[in-house]
Amino acid sequence: MIKAVIFDMDGVLIEAKEWHYDALNRALRLFGYEISRFSHLTTYDGLPTSKKLAMLSLERGLPSELHSFINEMKQVYTMEMVYAQCKPRFVHEYALSTLKSKGYKLGVASNSIRNTVEVMMDKARLTPYLDQIVSASDVTLPKPDPEIYLTSIAKLGLTPNECLIVEDNDNGIKAAMASGAHVLVVKDVNEVNLENILKRIKQIEGAN
Repeated sequence: MIKAVIFDMDGVLIEAKEWHYDALNRALRLFGYEISRFSHLTTYDGLPTSKKLAMLSLERGLPSELHSFINEMKQVYTMEMVYAQCKPRFVHEYALSTLKSKGYKLGVASNSIRNTVEVMMDKARLTPYLDQIVSASDVTLPKPDPEIYLTSIAKLGLTPNECLIVEDNDNGIKAAMASGAHVLVVKDVNEVNLENILKRIKQIEGAN
């Protein structure tokens, strides 16, 4: 039996992928660096900023002493966009409120830092439905490592087999699958709706 649904955030509950991409590039351009669209889609998507900066240092010589400042500026630019553009989506409010009323526990597990996750969830009006949030600030290893999902599952007091994880990108899907939980893969935020989630739960429980 599925007892909980755990959501990734960027690209699943919030259409924030472009915000993160634009904000990081805006910070990188201060020092003459940039991540191309192709590299973003094929390599960097879904990784935390600290990991992206470490990769840029290895591959393109970005001075490591700039990491802290670039990360700080990236967060400033991201939050500017969050406050301007992050708005509630009825389809998500309806899905989470209905799942909650049906007795499912709900969580968010995101590679973003805690403050970013909490502000986005508040702006999207989803916080009241969540039993917990696990962010990059709460774990040692980011996705694609399964630590963030294993932590979320443990905090909910459940086993992986009792949880459904909703993910959209390769690194997140790898993390979800490695956790041993069930996975619903979506292409974008529009596929995250009550019908698709309940359909996947029915598939899982019908196969057991």
